[in-house]
Amino acid sequence: MKIGVVIYSTDAETVWNGFRFGVFALKQNDQVKVFLMAKGVECESLDTAQFKVTEQMQAFVDGGGKILACGTCLKLRHSEGSELCPLSTMKDLYDLVKESDKVVSF
Repeated sequence: MKIGVVIYSTDAETVWNGFRFGVFALKQNDQVKVFLMAKGVECESLDTAQFKVTEQMQAFVDGGGKILACGTCLKLRHSEGSELCPLSTMKDLYDLVKESDKVVSF
């Protein structure tokens, strides 16, 4: 199955669980893409002692998942994409939704 995940939160536990779900789905042999938008593009700065968000993000990518980050949302925050979260567009989000069998959001 192809699963699309949209993350738009800055709550560390919510984002951590979103990526944890993605890692689990990859282990079930599903294809998973995550699109970060709005506050979600800030996820690389959300690590806490209890919720290691970037660790989950790296596990997701290492497991074969793909992360995309809204370029407009990044620019509004005077930020750029990173190797882990490359700059993407609304077309990328549209394609993710169109290609996915299921889409979930966090």
